[in-house]
Amino acid sequence: MECLALFALAPELTTAAIVDLVIFVGFIIIVVTVGISMSRGSEGSESYFLAGRGLGWWLIGFSLIAANISTEQFVGMSGSAANYVGLAIASYEWMAAVTLVIVGFIFLPQFLKAGIYTIPEFLEKRYNRFSRTFMSLIMMITFVTVNTTAVIYSGAKVYSTFFDNQTYFGIPLDIVTFSWLIGILGAIYVFFGGLKACAWADLLQGSALILGGVIVLLFAMNALGNAKPEIIDNAVQTVAIQSDITIPAENVAKIKENSGGYERFSVLNAHKLRMNLPWNDGVLPITALLLGLWIPNLYYWGLNQYIMQRTLGSRSLAEGQKGIVFAAFMKLIIPFIVVFPGLIAFNLFSGDMRVSASARENNGVVLEKFESVKNDPTGQHLPPPKNVQYWFFWVKTDPNSQRSVFPFDKDFAKIEQEKATEIVLYNAAVAEIKTDVSEQKLLEQNKQILAEIAKKNATLPKENKIIVEKELMGYDYDAAFPLLMSKLIPAGGFRGFMLAAMLGAVISSLASMLNAASTIFTMDLYKEYLHRGAGEKTLVFVGRFCVLLFTVTSCLIAPMLNRPELGGVFHFIQEFQGFISPGILAVFLFGFASKRAPAICGPTALIMSPVIYALLKFFLLPDMAFLDRMAITFASVLVVLTVFRITMPRPTPYEPVSKTKIEMQTSRGALLGGILVLVLTAILYIYFWDHETPMFNGFLDSVLTPFRK
Repeated sequence: MECLALFALAPELTTAAIVDLVIFVGFIIIVVTVGISMSRGSEGSESYFLAGRGLGWWLIGFSLIAANISTEQFVGMSGSAANYVGLAIASYEWMAAVTLVIVGFIFLPQFLKAGIYTIPEFLEKRYNRFSRTFMSLIMMITFVTVNTTAVIYSGAKVYSTFFDNQTYFGIPLDIVTFSWLIGILGAIYVFFGGLKACAWADLLQGSALILGGVIVLLFAMNALGNAKPEIIDNAVQTVAIQSDITIPAENVAKIKENSGGYERFSVLNAHKLRMNLPWNDGVLPITALLLGLWIPNLYYWGLNQYIMQRTLGSRSLAEGQKGIVFAAFMKLIIPFIVVFPGLIAFNLFSGDMRVSASARENNGVVLEKFESVKNDPTGQHLPPPKNVQYWFFWVKTDPNSQRSVFPFDKDFAKIEQEKATEIVLYNAAVAEIKTDVSEQKLLEQNKQILAEIAKKNATLPKENKIIVEKELMGYDYDAAFPLLMSKLIPAGGFRGFMLAAMLGAVISSLASMLNAASTIFTMDLYKEYLHRGAGEKTLVFVGRFCVLLFTVTSCLIAPMLNRPELGGVFHFIQEFQGFISPGILAVFLFGFASKRAPAICGPTALIMSPVIYALLKFFLLPDMAFLDRMAITFASVLVVLTVFRITMPRPTPYEPVSKTKIEMQTSRGALLGGILVLVLTAILYIYFWDHETPMFNGFLDSVLTPFRK
C-alpha cells in the first residue's frame, strides 16, 4: 500500500506525502495550541472543571459533536452500514437528535438550577448521599477502564492497521505505540486548560470532522459514478450473497450505462435504505427502535458526565439550549457523511473486505484451531458408527479435555460453503446431534447446534465446558471507511487532513472523558470524603493529577482490548453500559416525575440494574439483543420504584433549591429550533421507512411456542 509510507520519516517521501505530513502535524499543533492558549487563567475549580460557566452556544454545539464522534462512528457505524444493517444504523444518530431536544428542555433546566458540578451530585440533592457516591464510583471506574481505554484502543487499532504494524527507526507502529501517542496528546491540553481547553479544541476538531466526512462522501460518490461495468456486476453479485435479493436485470443494465453515482447508489443499496429491521434482528430490532434504544440515548446525552459537562458550563440556560439544538441539527447530518460512505465502500471494495488483513487474521486463527481439533491424532476418539453422517468427524472424549465448537456468520456460510459444511458436521458431533446438512440452511443448523451446546454447558463443570470460538466471518466490514481513505482520498493534502481529522476525533473524545473522570473524582470523592476543606488550587491540582493517572492507566489497559474473547471493542462498550445505564436513567426520570419518590429509590435503582441485566444476559435471555435486555431491566427497575413511591412516599414533596447565578430564561429560538429538529427527524424516518416488509412477522408464534410445549 502506498499509504503505508505516508508519515514514515524516510528519505523516499514524495512531495505529496510531505504535504500530507505537514498538514497532519500542523493541524494537531494548532489544536493543542489553541486549546491551551484560550484557557489561560483556568486556576479556580469552577474555571477548570466548568470553564467558568461561560461557554457560548456555538462552542457547546461543536464540542458536543466532537466529544461524541470518534472511530466508533467512522469505523463501527460505517462498517454496520456496509453490512446488512444498512441505513437502520442511523437510528443511533437521528434518535440522538430527538434525545438532545428532550435533554435541552427537560434535563438541563433541572441541572443548571441545582448549580451542580457533576451529574451524580444531583442524586444527593434529590435522594441521598449514598446515591451520589455510588454513581460517582461507577461512572469514574467506567470512564477509566471502559470508555477511555476503548477510545484509545479503537484509535490505535485504526492507525496501527493503516501503517500495517511496521517498524520505523526501531519504533513499532503497533497498538501499544499508538495507544501512548493518543493518550499523551489527549492529556496535554486537558491537563493545562480543563473544560475550556476541550471546548476550544473541539471547535476546530468538530469542524474538521464534518468537513472531512463531506470530502469522503464526495470522493466515494464520484468513484461509484465512474466505476467500470465489471465493478457494478460484482456489486450486484454481493447484494445476492449478502441479502438474498436479486436486482432486476433492467435496473442493472440501466446503471451500467450513462448513470451517475447517486443513481447507482440508489439501485445497489435500495434494500438497505430503510430504518426498520424485523423484531428478531440481533443488532437493531424494531422493538429496540421503539423502546430499547431510548435508554442508552437518554443516558448518554442527558446523564453522561463527559457529555453534559459542556452544558453545565454554559453561561445561561438559553445558551445551553441553543448549543444543544445546534448539535441536534448536526446529528441529522452525520448519517449522510458516515453511513452513506459505508454503503458505497461495500459496493466498490467488497472484494478487499473479503480478503483484508483483518479477516485473514481472524478467520485464519480460528480455522487453524478447527483443523487441529478435527484431526487430532493424539486424543482419545470415538470410532465413527456406520451410516451415521454426523459422526463424520471424531470427537475427543477425554473427560479432562475441553472441546471447541465454531460459529460462523451468514456471509461465511455462503462464501465458504464447503468449509461451513465441515464445521456444521463437526459441531453436531460435539453436541451429539444427528443432522442432515443442507447448503441452504447451514447457518440455521449451526445456530441450533450451538443452542444445544449452550444447554449442555449449563450442566458441565467449568473445566469441561465446551468452548465457543470466535465467529468466522465472510467480510471484514469494519474495513469500509479505512478502505475509502486509503483507496480514494488522494495524497498531497486531502489524506493528511483526513488522518488529522480522524485523530482529532479520537483525541477529542478522550480529552472529554479524562476531564469528566477527573471532575467526578475531585468534586464527588476527594472534596467530599478526603479533604472537605480543600482550597481552589488544591482541587485544580488534584484534577490535573487525576488526568495524568487516568491517562497512564487507560494506556496500559487499552492494548488488552485486542483479545478476541471480548467480541470487539464496540460490543464491549455496549454490553458494559447495559449493566448500569437502565438503572441510572430510571432513577433520574423517576426523580424528575415524582416529587414524593423516597430516598430509598436512589440506591435501589443503582444496585438493581446490574443484577437484573446480569441475570438476563448470563442465565435467562442470553441470545436476546442487548437493547431489549436494557428495556426489560429499565422497566423492572421502574416497577420497583413505583412500589416504593406508593408504599413509602416522601413525607414532603421534593423542592429543588436553586444555587445558580446564571440566567434561567428558556430560549424561544432554541424551542422553535427543537421543534424543527423533531419535524425533520420524523420526515427522515417516514421517507426511509420500509412499509412493505412485515416487522413483526412470526412474533406471535414465537411468544406462544414455549406455552405450546
